Amino acid sequence: MKISVLGGGAWGTALAISLAPRHQVTLWARDILQVKAMQASRNNHRYLPDIEFPQLLQLTSDLDAALADAELFIVAVPVSSLRGILQRIATLVHAIPVIWLCKGFEAKTSLLPHQIVAETLPANFLCGVLSGPSFAQEVARGLPTAMTLASKDLDFAQRTAQALHHSRLRIYSSDDVVGVEVGGAVKNVLAIAAGISDGLQMGYNARAALLTRGLAEITRLGLQLGGKAETLGGLSGAGDLILTCTGDLSRNRKVGMLLAQKRELVDILNELGHVAEGVYTALEVHQVAKKSGVDMPISEAVYQVLYEQLPADKAAESLLSRQPSNEFYQDPK
Repeated sequence: MKISVLGGGAWGTALAISLAPRHQVTLWARDILQVKAMQASRNNHRYLPDIEFPQLLQLTSDLDAALADAELFIVAVPVSSLRGILQRIATLVHAIPVIWLCKGFEAKTSLLPHQIVAETLPANFLCGVLSGPSFAQEVARGLPTAMTLASKDLDFAQRTAQALHHSRLRIYSSDDVVGVEVGGAVKNVLAIAAGISDGLQMGYNARAALLTRGLAEITRLGLQLGGKAETLGGLSGAGDLILTCTGDLSRNRKVGMLLAQKRELVDILNELGHVAEGVYTALEVHQVAKKSGVDMPISEAVYQVLYEQLPADKAAESLLSRQPSNEFYQDPK
């Protein structure tokens, strides 16, 4: 299959590396200087410096060339750039299937990626989301990974999952796009909370409690927005939450740990050099939860730390001082 991966960040590069031995893959990046450097060194020095590109992986900074001859587009840009790439794809004469990898809500509109797709692409485009517990560095190194590919067209999800699946990248299919996207978005916010907990040295018990109650928040919001409980408890929900909240490679967890050290957010983001989606998603989750009437105290505490200058230790104290209640949420209706 001829695949164009649109986005030369860590995750797009990792997936291109993983798929290139089995498919004809072109990796597109916007920055012409970055592409020239990758062509010369045969690696992505900025994001994955120690991992060599497969021999057959093609590189380009020409978006028209990347769009010209593909049978599948994999869009690997942040949510903030998704709409612009889709608008270019929408101009194509022939409808080419599209998969997106981004996790989060669009700023200002609070739309999930599939809603951006619905506003941007004609209805005849087959499309879906690929998500799950997956650090880019491990995927690029060929370490075993399992993910979920969700589409409203389950037959498309099953066919494409089968085509992309290999022994080191196990891909399951689903028709629950909303559940997959909500899990992938909110877990980044909760990973910041986990980083704060770890940075304050609150212990493993606290982390386990935070993950469990965080999953309850993901589930409440996911169900409210139309997702399925089994999806939210699966790879793209619980699985991604566990990885991002506990793994040392997690950028969002690192943000939380540095916040616990009373570092300024702007300095933290400059030091990372990568996008930490949870920082931007926290604002949108705050707004979506408020509008939907969904109780999300951990996510709200992260929002207050990031956007209302609440010290991380005070946020933790606030959560710990909450009144006890029934463990399992009951709808008052």
